[in-house]
Amino acid sequence: MAFYECVYIARQDLSVPQAEALNEQFAKVVTDNGGNVAKTEYWGLRNLSFRIKKNRKGHYTLFNLDAPSAAVQEMERQMRLHEDVLRCLTVRVEELEAGPSAMTQSRGGDRGRPRRRSEGFEGGGGYRDREAREPREPREPRESREGVE
Repeated sequence: MAFYECVYIARQDLSVPQAEALNEQFAKVVTDNGGNVAKTEYWGLRNLSFRIKKNRKGHYTLFNLDAPSAAVQEMERQMRLHEDVLRCLTVRVEELEAGPSAMTQSRGGDRGRPRRRSEGFEGGGGYRDREAREPREPREPRESREGVE
């Protein structure tokens, strides 16, 4: 059997329990056809980059599958026929990830970036930073453009 990763997007109108029921339905299709669902990750309701069938958001779900190709093809066929599924993408991989996916790991707010002023961000660059470091000398007034028509 081969390893697959499948991500699908369900409509925004669904509630979370309905989206979870949809996950169970597709997982059952795979197991009935001799496959195994190694991991299911619900990524939540997220914004779409463009409208799909008049939806701006969607419920994202990831499946890690260890299944024969016939089981995966049947699951994809069921997803295409289901009216609540907007898009699906299945990719064959060499091995399945053991830990959480990259989408789940990136849920942290700062994402590892240093914050300005508080965590040693050097450079600043803002006008307030400049004024705090070195006082300015007053400017001389500019020459007026009188006489120019």
